[in-house]
Amino acid sequence: MGWPYLLTPLIPVAVVLELIHAPATIVFAAAALGIIPTAALMGRATEELAAKSGPGIGGFLNVTFGNAPELIIALFALAEGLQEVVKASIVGSILGNILLVLGASMLVGGIGRDKQTFNRTSAGIQTTMLMLAAGALLMPAIFELVEGTGLPAPGAESVDYDSTVEHLSLAVAIVLIGTYVVGLFFSMKTHRALFNPEYEEEDTWGWSVRTSVIALAGAGVLVGLMSEVLVGSISEASESIGLSEFFVGVIVVAIVGNAAEHWVAVLVAAKNKMDLAVNIAIGSSAQIALFVAPVLVIASFFMGPYPLALVFNGFELGAILLTILVAQHVTTDGESNWFEGVQLLALYFVLGLAFYFA
Repeated sequence: MGWPYLLTPLIPVAVVLELIHAPATIVFAAAALGIIPTAALMGRATEELAAKSGPGIGGFLNVTFGNAPELIIALFALAEGLQEVVKASIVGSILGNILLVLGASMLVGGIGRDKQTFNRTSAGIQTTMLMLAAGALLMPAIFELVEGTGLPAPGAESVDYDSTVEHLSLAVAIVLIGTYVVGLFFSMKTHRALFNPEYEEEDTWGWSVRTSVIALAGAGVLVGLMSEVLVGSISEASESIGLSEFFVGVIVVAIVGNAAEHWVAVLVAAKNKMDLAVNIAIGSSAQIALFVAPVLVIASFFMGPYPLALVFNGFELGAILLTILVAQHVTTDGESNWFEGVQLLALYFVLGLAFYFA
């Protein structure tokens, strides 16, 4: 079974510690360790699915279940009126998946190998979708700069914008979701062979597709539970050590909310399966930008004090542009090595430093 599953008892332990209001640092440690076996199960289920249905579908299901906890956490934050924290977590997820996850995957997978290869065409199409998302996410901010009151400050919790930019954000959200649905049809139906080539997995447990999907769904639920416990303890701990809510949202919540995907992508990259690793890292960012963010915008018209406007602060806008441009650059040749991974991680730490001092 493997050592990660020995940590499974820490899942109920973390829940109990949260219920009895134990010190935040203890709760955080238990929940962080509790995520490891759930992430390991998600990784196993993803590999079993990929063996049966190919890396495209396996990666898609992984990012979908992996992003579910973040969507749930963000909906709770929306209901409490923490719009800026929600937007920070959206940006943090895009940065984390491209720079941290893809960087760590290239680094770990490249150690001891001259290079690794992946499908440059499918990666290029996904990064082009990210460029579309970048343009769509930037336009409401540009509109607010020209016609409104300017961009929000990094330290803001929530800002009530004019109804015009709120409705512009809603229209942009509808376009993004429509594009995402068409993209799924493109990758799963008309160009399935491109995105879902034959995939050989030597080290399988012989799970059926049904067993793999059930395991993936169960792991997703447990990851969501652990993520919620983690986020609750992180907020209290951040106040005690003086971290801003902006930094917590863009770095800490994003890493925690996507911990399972992080684990899986690095795991499969170490096994020299970069197609699956790239599908998870780039695909997760695309799903956040083209589906999760628009869903949150639409949901905000029915919950919370006022709608969520897609107006990001200056740090977030710069980070989105830089990250997506870098993603497009490193995937154009269909090859990766450990030093490219180091460079992606370095950029992530530079952005993290800027967010810390913001």
